[in-house]
Amino acid sequence: MNATTPAVAAPRLRIIRLLPYWAVFQADFKATFNSWLYRAWVLLTIGGGLGYLLYRFGATRVSGIIQHAPDTVGDLLHWVIYGGVTLIIALTAGAICSERGTMADSVLSRGISRRQYFMGKWHSRLTLVLATYFIQAGLALGGSYYMLHSDALTIDGCCVAMLVVASMLLFVVTFGVTVSAMSSNTLVSIAVVWITLYGGGFVLTQLPGSIPSPERALQNLPTIMRGHYNWTALSETMLISLAVSCVTALVGMFCFSRRDV
Repeated sequence: MNATTPAVAAPRLRIIRLLPYWAVFQADFKATFNSWLYRAWVLLTIGGGLGYLLYRFGATRVSGIIQHAPDTVGDLLHWVIYGGVTLIIALTAGAICSERGTMADSVLSRGISRRQYFMGKWHSRLTLVLATYFIQAGLALGGSYYMLHSDALTIDGCCVAMLVVASMLLFVVTFGVTVSAMSSNTLVSIAVVWITLYGGGFVLTQLPGSIPSPERALQNLPTIMRGHYNWTALSETMLISLAVSCVTALVGMFCFSRRDV
């Protein structure tokens, strides 16, 4: 190179700050999707829902008793909360504490901050659970529409009912991942989440009727799907669930960023 040749400036490297978060999100999403626990939850939910739909359809054909689709779908969504939530707890309560042996290397030695690690784990489990739930709920609604007496179903009511259950699953997943970030043992984390959720659910059933309650919202799912609902009360319930979930996630992120791994 002679003296008259101008120096070529080195290209400026672009730093993608969310790349570690995205790497954690993708890896955890794929691992959870391929886990036997997730597949067991999906198979049990779909198998139970299909069996219940066939039972209601058979009752209509044999006995002539009209089976209303809102009642059937309401029962299936109840199963998601009261039955399937145990498997969802097991799926989320071990998100972080089950990897304590390798977490120090992942978080401290590879440029992944603890906040990004927590957010990646939380968002991957939340995305997978909610996406699976909406697919299952859509299949249940479609099956009920074609197999049962569906004249009472309304599109807006079905959408609102699905959002009500989704808001509750949002808190379940968030609380599970948060406890997992604060715990050192998977079994202890699952036990704490299970006892807290079911115990808290029982306490919420004792609230006065003037206070929005998740339990009353679940009991009214068939009525909601018929289009008869109080949007103000339901939106307040969903916003409370969203706010509590965000606060819970912030607490979990703060505690995880300050504890030893």
